[in-house]
Amino acid sequence: MPDYSPWDVIKVPFPYTDRPVRERRPAVVVAADGLQQEHGLLWVLMITSAANPGWPGDVAVSDLAIAGLPADSVVRTAKIATIDAREAERIGRLPAGDRALAARALNAALAPAMG
Repeated sequence: MPDYSPWDVIKVPFPYTDRPVRERRPAVVVAADGLQQEHGLLWVLMITSAANPGWPGDVAVSDLAIAGLPADSVVRTAKIATIDAREAERIGRLPAGDRALAARALNAALAPAMG
């Protein structure tokens, strides 16, 4: 199994919250390292089409070629999932400038819960 790193863009079976299906779609890794080594898991954020209605915290992907994405996309920081690393396939990396924006949005969403 390949080792994944934060900010890898991967394709995984992402679970939906509103229906009992999983669709193979892009996501960005936000936690791997020990989580993957000890449990075989990754924490990921959904990547979705930029044509979809926007949500607070969405971050536009600035370079599709680096990210390995075929169409204008956003990181949907409100949709985080735990994925089995064995089901992931690396397709690119989130561009460096987008990482800080995604981290800031994720931290803002988590801060109230973390006290």
